Parts: sequence; structure tokens; C-alpha cells
Amino acid sequence: MEANVSLSVTDWVDPTFERDVAGGLAAFNRAQLGPSHQRDLAVSVYRGDDFIGGLAGYTAWDWLFVKWLWIREDARGLGFGTRALHAAEQEAKKRGCRAAWLDTVNPAARALYARCGYEPFGELADFHAGQPRFFLQKRF
Repeated sequence: MEANVSLSVTDWVDPTFERDVAGGLAAFNRAQLGPSHQRDLAVSVYRGDDFIGGLAGYTAWDWLFVKWLWIREDARGLGFGTRALHAAEQEAKKRGCRAAWLDTVNPAARALYARCGYEPFGELADFHAGQPRFFLQKRF
């Protein structure tokens, strides 16, 4: 190990540090995989003028990643989550994506994703307090 190397641990991420690390990683990934063509993707769900939820994610390297899907509690079970997911998948296909992936700790969300054709590819059995975290994918 080099003698003049130091490590610093903080509880915040400086914007310059984030830019440098993210930029270095992006350059490495680009060299390995080619350009990601990453684009944000959002689906807003309204009932009339009333916002009831939505989906946020992005497309990159021909995959859709669903970061968040949330439907307000009083609107759940009415198919809005399925419709938002389907809209995101359709847009991802237009962008040339061949598959989607996501993760969840919610058993009800996992069941929704399974009904929509998502299959598990990984699990953290004891993610937190005995609760598993599921990783699912769907090929288009």
C-alpha cells in the first residue's frame, strides 16, 4: 500500500466528489458497454385533475429501469399501477428497449409485477428486519 494515501469518510456527498466519481464510472461503463443513451421516463397518473400517482425511471442500454411506482392508497386496486407500468413499457419499446427491471420490498407490489409478467431474478432474503427485497425483470 502506498504511504501517502489517505481515506476520508463523511456523512454528506460533495457535488464535486459526486461529479468526479460519477464521471469516472460513466467513462468506464461507456468503454465496456458503449454509450448508455440514458433518458429519464415518467408516467403521471391523474383521475380528472386529481394526481393519484405515477412511475419514475429511466431507459439505458436497451433496458427500462423502474425506480419508483406509487399509487395513492385510496386509488389502489383499480388498475392504475398496471396502466402506468404498461405506459412506461410501451415508451421503453419505442426507445428500443428489450426488457425492464425493478426491485421492491412490498409483497403487494411484487404480486402486481408478477401479474404484469415480471419474473424474479434475485432476492436479498433479509434486507431489513427480516423483510426480503425482490429483483424482477420482464423481457419484451
